[in-house]
Amino acid sequence: MTTIADRLANAQYRIIQAAQISSRNPDEIQLLAVSKTKPNTDIIAAYAAGQRHFGENYVQEGESKVIALKSSCPEIQWHFIGPLQSNKTKIVANLFDWMHTLSRDKVAQRLNDQRPDTLAPLNVCIQINISEESSKSGATADEMFSLAESIKLLPNLKLRGLMAIPTSTQDIQHQKREFQKLQDLYLSLQKIYPEVDTLSMGMSNDLEQAIEHGSTMVRIGSAIFGQRDTPSI
Repeated sequence: MTTIADRLANAQYRIIQAAQISSRNPDEIQLLAVSKTKPNTDIIAAYAAGQRHFGENYVQEGESKVIALKSSCPEIQWHFIGPLQSNKTKIVANLFDWMHTLSRDKVAQRLNDQRPDTLAPLNVCIQINISEESSKSGATADEMFSLAESIKLLPNLKLRGLMAIPTSTQDIQHQKREFQKLQDLYLSLQKIYPEVDTLSMGMSNDLEQAIEHGSTMVRIGSAIFGQRDTPSI
């Protein structure tokens, strides 16, 4: 029987192989285990296998996991990677270490104001609507710079980089064009803010193409935890 530890090791191997093909250092690429809808026992199993970064998409589910696992898995870095309504920012500001889906000034301001002074600044990535689909969240390329400027003025937030969810397609060349577009935006942001160091793109089905185009963080869920159940939250 294949275990979570086995699948985690396989995902790490894929990252190493993809990095080598692209002449990159695999140590530059962080695996973010997407544990949404999965039970705490799965997270504990991945933690026992050495995984430390976990991503959650739903506020209430994430809140319950952070609280429940605080003592047994104290080294977890929690990443919020789902859409965030402005009336739920306090939970993310208080409990999470990262927020990947920032695309509005209003949400940035609320996260900053609600982040406790006793915690380190919240690491944030600007979500870009790289496919320009009306059904997807994210800032436009033109909005990226003004939002970055606003974030830099907020002391309780730390701008780390960009995140995107590309078009779901079997067309690898189409995927690569979107990844290239995001990489270009990332490099242009780095020219203004050299401390920016995170390009969050790539998932279970396309991590190789993402790494080829400079991804520093791949969000892997089903390849580690198996297919997801329908969320109850």
